[in-house]
Amino acid sequence: MAKLRISGKKKNSIVKLKIIIEKLQKSLLLAKKPANIDNIEDASDSTNVPEDVKEGHFAVIAVNDDEPKRFVIPLSYLAHPSILRLLEEAAEEYGFDHEGVLTLPCRPSKFEQILSGD
Repeated sequence: MAKLRISGKKKNSIVKLKIIIEKLQKSLLLAKKPANIDNIEDASDSTNVPEDVKEGHFAVIAVNDDEPKRFVIPLSYLAHPSILRLLEEAAEEYGFDHEGVLTLPCRPSKFEQILSGD
């Protein structure tokens, strides 16, 4: 049986992508935990998912010298090469311990172009 050969650079990118996806999945799982009704502070916790973020979607903020803009996009976009590149840049710039909405180092207008497929 033939084995698939992966270059070191590509393997490194795959490992980074896996780490990013695991962090995103972890944050999405934390967001699904029900709020404690007895404690109002818990109900306003940043791990609650806003109503406009439907199942199978996640929120990102695109910001780069412009006014930040929030987007809610399907999880399927995690396979898009341009978005993967932005996620790697975000990990390098902001780290993995960033709380709240995922922030992408990209102009909102450019991100809209990526989403539209242009």
